[in-house]
Amino acid sequence: MRWTLGQKPKSTIAIFCETRAEWMITAQACFRRNFPLVTFYATLGEEAIAYGLNETGITHLVTSMELLDSKLKNVLPQIPSLKQVIYVDKKKYNAEGFPEGISIRSMEAVRELGKLPENSTPEPSDLAVVMYTSGSTGRPKGVMIVHSNLIAGMTGQCERIPDLGPKDTYIAYLPLAHVLEMTAEISCVTYGCRIGYSSPQTLSDQSTRIKKGSKGDCSVLKPTLMAAVPEIMDRINKNVMSKVQEMSYIQRTLFTLGYKYKLEQVKKGYDAPVCNRLLFGKVKKLLGGNVRMMLSGGAPLSSDTQRFMNVCFCCPVGQGYGLTETCGAGTITEVADISTGRVGAPLVCCEIRLRDWAEGGYTTKDTPNPRGEILIGGPNVTTGYFRHEGNDNDFFEDEKGQRWFCTGDIGEVHPDGCLQIVDRKKDLVKLQAGEYVSLGKVESALKTCPLVDNICAYANSEQNFVISFVVPNQKKLTDLAKEKGIEGTFEELCVHPEMEKEVLKRITDVALKIKLQRFEIPVKVHLSPEPWTPETGLVTDAFKLKRKELKNHYSDHIERMYGGK
Repeated sequence: MRWTLGQKPKSTIAIFCETRAEWMITAQACFRRNFPLVTFYATLGEEAIAYGLNETGITHLVTSMELLDSKLKNVLPQIPSLKQVIYVDKKKYNAEGFPEGISIRSMEAVRELGKLPENSTPEPSDLAVVMYTSGSTGRPKGVMIVHSNLIAGMTGQCERIPDLGPKDTYIAYLPLAHVLEMTAEISCVTYGCRIGYSSPQTLSDQSTRIKKGSKGDCSVLKPTLMAAVPEIMDRINKNVMSKVQEMSYIQRTLFTLGYKYKLEQVKKGYDAPVCNRLLFGKVKKLLGGNVRMMLSGGAPLSSDTQRFMNVCFCCPVGQGYGLTETCGAGTITEVADISTGRVGAPLVCCEIRLRDWAEGGYTTKDTPNPRGEILIGGPNVTTGYFRHEGNDNDFFEDEKGQRWFCTGDIGEVHPDGCLQIVDRKKDLVKLQAGEYVSLGKVESALKTCPLVDNICAYANSEQNFVISFVVPNQKKLTDLAKEKGIEGTFEELCVHPEMEKEVLKRITDVALKIKLQRFEIPVKVHLSPEPWTPETGLVTDAFKLKRKELKNHYSDHIERMYGGK
């Protein structure tokens, strides 16, 4: 490969591909031969892809035929350094219309070339991955992860998963360009676990790309381990509860009584085997029936959703906290920890400390528990951002030479050493009257409203109230419209002034019940019929809100709601 494709050790190879076995095969080959792997989310826009490929000076790119046609065809003329494109599909590809000087061939064809580069085992300090973030706050940044970072981070993560080994089956469907999924899969390879590849559209029997009567990937694979982001767990929760509402009165009553009984048992640290067998067996089978542990990461998981997964899927749900900059490692809850809303104690690979943030009103002297900005230090903390040397203000070394990362998240440390995420510096907005509003806190609270599939709170310092954009649940909104005697398509209902008022009333009731402050509760709402997906560019691949893009997308409605039009 060195002689035929010109690739040399310590030269980067980019991968821009969906989650599939070939992605991990490529990664393992690159790690072994000391080719730093540059990763991009498959849903990144053309501008972000071109920016990342040019910044890293990529000469070799691994991708799929689908992405070659849908995105790369327009981008490749903007990448003068690119010489080799390798597609992972086994079909023959028609390479017409691509710039001259770029060779396009299949992975199979590269394998048949036969010659491997001379073995170049990487050092712990050698660059393993440049992982481009999904750009929730602007242009994506490439986080530089060295081999020792990967080993440290995965050592910490695996220590919290009991009995990890060859008997386990992991279902892979999250983006492999996300640090949670990449480290989870490499850990599975290390421990000899089986990996089955899926996608969010084929995960369960009810998924969008599964034909009626066919089985989803979970039903066929029957995984024992699963990682998920809160957005996906929230969807599962709402889908199951929607089915419960369609049951007969007797079935619904039995389910509710069983749920409440088991919930009380779970809170005490016990189980309810009879309820599991009679009531939750069918629900459990939605994910194959064998899941023994789920790990949630990427964003805070609501207490209600965590308890729902504990009860209905009969397995512990661990919450983890980490960032790309810390190789995905930070904290993970212990399996025996039955509390909710917390992300566990520090992993063996790192330390955590809090730093006062006076502007937000958080200090380490707060009572009953210390609070402040979370700093993570240890061998899992990465070396910084690609080509941003000297400007990585979020990284620093202490007097002992240990590297630290300033997360921007606000945490509270409980007496048992467990961490709770209570705020985020970038989500905090100071209103005109001087009150601070945590947009993330508002959104997390209002997502529990059955009418809400997704929500983005918005505020600026020139106003004294909060507004919101809501993607409503289609069935719930339609039912509410019938109840109010309002007719029309889903799109027409979303722009109906009366429906806006009704949804606002419902989310206000939820906000008051959860005891949000009056100034935190949205005063106006805009209903959006279009779901926010990574493809729309309004959320990241981990379904985090892209606030800048959402603000631009709904700029007319912001003006209307703040202008009183």
